[in-house]
Amino acid sequence: MNALEIKGLCKSYTGFELNDIELTLPAGYILGLIGENGAGKSTIIKLIMDLIRRDSGSIFVLGRDNREKFSLTKEDVGVVLDKVGFPESLNAKQINNIMKLTYKNWDEREFSSYIERFDIPLSKKFMEYSQGMRMKLGIAAALSHKPKLLILDEATNGLDPVVRDDVNGILNEFTRDETHSVLISSHIVSDLEKLCDYIAFIHKGRIMLCEEKDRLLEEFAFIQCSKEELERIPQSALRGVKRSVYNAEAVAERSALPKGIRSRPVTIEELFVFMVKESA
Repeated sequence: MNALEIKGLCKSYTGFELNDIELTLPAGYILGLIGENGAGKSTIIKLIMDLIRRDSGSIFVLGRDNREKFSLTKEDVGVVLDKVGFPESLNAKQINNIMKLTYKNWDEREFSSYIERFDIPLSKKFMEYSQGMRMKLGIAAALSHKPKLLILDEATNGLDPVVRDDVNGILNEFTRDETHSVLISSHIVSDLEKLCDYIAFIHKGRIMLCEEKDRLLEEFAFIQCSKEELERIPQSALRGVKRSVYNAEAVAERSALPKGIRSRPVTIEELFVFMVKESA
């Protein structure tokens, strides 16, 4: 069973349109949703959680239509949105007491373990937390009711590199269970490149591609070449080009490169940036 299936998803606002979104997340894997601010990442996640109503299309979460008895599915979904929304006056102890009455599978021992691991003060009020501390508490809570699907919207924002690396390790541990899956959105592409099995690019409300990360890295290459060499590369193989007075940089299909064109492995960030600029 797929953890997430989205087909033909559309949502329109004044000045913005999410158009014909297609995404599939197989169980046991991590899908990274990459896009600049305002591209539609948070809108997709809100639609998945049925926080806003879609105009058309279908969303299945853990095998269930998310508009039918989704309260049952939410027990198995851990969510951390870009702004963690615990009441400002509560501390971690009080949040634990509320959450154990909210979720049937709430694990106090696991929550305490994450609190200790993230060095979160138990008695400090939520309003006194830094942005990074708020995110860490949100992640701890999302992981402590034994979810099968974890959804993180810009959840590594505000975290220092050491803690981001620790969170990445936790997510990898989480998906060692083949019934567990993660959807994570971010504009910190380097984190997702290290972490994810699948990558989806979203730009101006449209999915530009959704593919296995390793296949993308095998399929595309980064090139620095002369203008004459660039002209030898089939236009259909190019995914983005930057031209200067003296030379050119490009991302292209590795299999279509003529002999003598030197290349190196492309990064996911380079692939995304070149594709976005080419589409513009």
